[in-house]
Amino acid sequence: MPHIVVKAYPGSSEEQKKQLAEDITRSVMSVLGKTDASVSVSFEEVEPADWVNKVYKPDILDKWNSLYKEPGYDPLK
Repeated sequence: MPHIVVKAYPGSSEEQKKQLAEDITRSVMSVLGKTDASVSVSFEEVEPADWVNKVYKPDILDKWNSLYKEPGYDPLK
């Protein structure tokens, strides 16, 4: 039962969010062999000023060894 959380800056339209959720769902179904009913996707909008403390440090830096796609940026430099 995969649940995917997309964290991003505000600004994406509802249509973009729906399209991304559909694309993620299709990919999970294809790659992991799951059904549509078993996949859920949510979006959390995070203000740029909050990104480091609410996303980068807890979800990226603190979980570096579990990342399968590392970011190409470092906001702490």
